[in-house]
Amino acid sequence: MKVYKENNLMKKKIFILLHPLASVLWGLIIAYLIYFIARVLFYLENRDLFTEMTLGHMLELFKGGILFDTSAILYTNAVWIVLLLLPFHYKETQLWYQICRWLFVIINMTSLTINLIDTVYFRYTIRRTTTTIFQEFSNEGNLGKIFYEEVLAHWYYFILIVVLTILLLKLYVGPKCYFDKLKNKDFSIKQYYIIMLLSLLLLCPFCVAGMRGGWTRDIRPITISNATVYCDRPSEAGIVLNTPFSLIRTIGKNNFEVVKYFDSKKMLDSLFNPIHIPNSNNCKRNKNVVVIIVESFGREYIGAYNKHIPGYDGFTPFVDSLIYNGALTYRYSYCNGRKSIDGMPSILSSIPMFVEPFFLSPYSVNHVSGLADCLNKIGYESAFFHGAERGSMGFMAFARATKFNHYYGREDFVKDSRTHGDEDYDGWWGISDEPFMQYFCMKMSEMRQPFMTALFTLSSHHPYRVPDAYKDIFKEENPEMPVYKVIRYTDMALRHFFEKAQHQPWFSKTIFVITSDHTNMSAIDEYKTDLGGFCSPIIFYDPSGEMGKGMVDGIAQQTDIMPTILNYLGYNHPYVSFGKDLFATKPDSTWAVNYLNGIYQYVKYGHVLQFDGQRTRAVYSLKDRLMKNNISGKVKQQEQMERELKAIIQQYMERMTENRLTPDS
Repeated sequence: MKVYKENNLMKKKIFILLHPLASVLWGLIIAYLIYFIARVLFYLENRDLFTEMTLGHMLELFKGGILFDTSAILYTNAVWIVLLLLPFHYKETQLWYQICRWLFVIINMTSLTINLIDTVYFRYTIRRTTTTIFQEFSNEGNLGKIFYEEVLAHWYYFILIVVLTILLLKLYVGPKCYFDKLKNKDFSIKQYYIIMLLSLLLLCPFCVAGMRGGWTRDIRPITISNATVYCDRPSEAGIVLNTPFSLIRTIGKNNFEVVKYFDSKKMLDSLFNPIHIPNSNNCKRNKNVVVIIVESFGREYIGAYNKHIPGYDGFTPFVDSLIYNGALTYRYSYCNGRKSIDGMPSILSSIPMFVEPFFLSPYSVNHVSGLADCLNKIGYESAFFHGAERGSMGFMAFARATKFNHYYGREDFVKDSRTHGDEDYDGWWGISDEPFMQYFCMKMSEMRQPFMTALFTLSSHHPYRVPDAYKDIFKEENPEMPVYKVIRYTDMALRHFFEKAQHQPWFSKTIFVITSDHTNMSAIDEYKTDLGGFCSPIIFYDPSGEMGKGMVDGIAQQTDIMPTILNYLGYNHPYVSFGKDLFATKPDSTWAVNYLNGIYQYVKYGHVLQFDGQRTRAVYSLKDRLMKNNISGKVKQQEQMERELKAIIQQYMERMTENRLTPDS
């Protein structure tokens, strides 16, 4: 009987001593529940982007998400776990465990808040937020206003956070305090240290494995790209991932990894060579170049690109008239990234976005060229215009890096006595498009010809507000698509710009290029697909008519703008470009490339190939606008497409990591 009582007493002591470990396990279960709620809300908020998803596949994505949730939960709660299981008997006070309780609640509710913020932001980028966002918006002073407006628009998330915080405080079960029991010698200090140390040592391997994403030694820590293993489409990675994981995995990381697909340089260059050596016999054209980058100006909004949709006229009557009456454009035209910071290098330096934005990567200090730099060498004057404050979005740094002679922003507009100054400030980002375009036109008339300029507009951006003078003209047409009214406003601003420009002495000697930095909100299903999210216009307009006009049944991308313009002007110096000269390439040989959530998309030969860096994941016909039928293995050009794409990737990564983005490097 005595032995029985002693055994029971020992078991009771062990049970009491294991209570901290049980508290940790219970806390982790709660954390998983929080991440599950966040994933459900993410799907519900963005379900229109995943219309073809079956219940079975959704469950598969949710199951895959457990791996990434485990990593994020263990990383973010590591300090809390150690504090609870720390084998140090002096910590056994109520104060210590109250600190642990609040630490757990703050950490996990912060994680939930970050996930909910990205739930709203995701539809603009189609990717989970990474640490580059802190660099991208580091100079913006209006983010507080934008955040406040989004809180008002999504007030139910705020209430949810408050309710879950209260619930979490009630559900949290802390370990019993052992101080008094130790003091009264209910069990020995030795027993305490043995059990606590064993608990910590028992949990550590599981935590390390969970953080890394597996047990075996040959498993590298999981990264964002691992999410595509569970996905049929790159955009679905947003469901599998969570934002805390994406942030943690990109802290101080260099994601540019050179993959040697080809050992032979001759073979590599034969498939793709980014060094362009112009023909010395090219006709020299001493024309001005004006590149207009319209914020969020997707092809979806332009009627001329959507004649196949019955009864759809779009929201850009002026741009439509330009396309129908003198401009040259391409039926399949794409941007090379999903953010403004992706579009700038693609358009003006012919550098696409692979993995992370170039100018936010460790290689942003590389020697880099661009349209401005090249044309400066042959006597052009260059200037960059953006209606926001200097430093906004990193555009001024980009302009300097690519050798623009001048930069004009909000401050310059306000100082000019010929403008209305800050009366035209939109209250959010900068000077509204219409007055700033008029200023743009006026400043170009003061420049020495030939000149090269770039304008980046800003009105067609969240929070989608038109100036007060136009509120009764451009009204809300669809509450779910507030972008429509600002697209109409910016289209009108373009019309007024061209009306003024055509009376300037430089107009007839100028090539205009109109494109967008990226796409934005979508209401039409074909623009919600993996490729549809990259559908940007690329429009060339030469008032003299020399460049040609009409809709070419070919493929164009932002990185094609620089080589096409340089070769058309007769530029005769070598340069590096990850695009092609559209005028020197047959329409059936044109191509485009972009990157989304670990998947490269290569468009050529009437198809789009999706490649994860190791193998082809899918091939779709461009006629399959909703990307429903994966015909991988049934396309005769598939192997050639994969080889060409591999060459582009290898050239990009080698030149990026070796600082060879100029022909003389």
